[in-house]
Amino acid sequence: MQPLVATPRKLPVFVFPQSITFFLDNQTTHKQVLTLYNPYDFPVKFKVLCTAPNKYKVVDPEGTIKARCCVDIVIRHTAPLISNCNVIDKFRIHMQEHPTKQAIGKRDVEAKLLSGTSDTVGRSTPDPDMFHQLPINETTRQQQSYALISQNRAVDRGTNYVALVAGIICIAGLLLPTEGEQNNRVPDYLHLSMNFKLIFSFVLGMVVIIISKI
Repeated sequence: MQPLVATPRKLPVFVFPQSITFFLDNQTTHKQVLTLYNPYDFPVKFKVLCTAPNKYKVVDPEGTIKARCCVDIVIRHTAPLISNCNVIDKFRIHMQEHPTKQAIGKRDVEAKLLSGTSDTVGRSTPDPDMFHQLPINETTRQQQSYALISQNRAVDRGTNYVALVAGIICIAGLLLPTEGEQNNRVPDYLHLSMNFKLIFSFVLGMVVIIISKI
């Protein structure tokens, strides 16, 4: 009986962007960033190869990506010449399972140099459905929590201020004399009807409820 041989598994390799464009007259585009994603629950090793290594410099072309993390690879075009324009080169990203070094997949990324310049060069936002959700580190999570707490406190302070002013107005209205009462200290036009006092009483009760829930 022949021994069973494990079939190498092939997994998708997630890279962004899927193509790189350099512009001859725009030096800011001569350095591009390639992001490698590892959405899996195990670390992977990567290696970046190129069909024209004499035209590019790749910073840290080999390394390991932790589980559910990503790394940025800096690629510099070292030969931005008119003769190299409109030539399509390719970067190949090999992925291996760590530490077994079992190949799990590969992905090719095209790169080209165009003449002129471009005002719209930039990394667009990747489709969120392309990749698994990556973990948020503890510092980022704390910053988001602090921002949310600060926002809630600001809303609470605004609500307290409005409720306090409304409560003071209602109390002042209830302290004024009612129509028909004899009070020489208060002008007649400040004598309120019973309907107004009922409205002030209702609003004051609502203010008390709002403040008690904050």
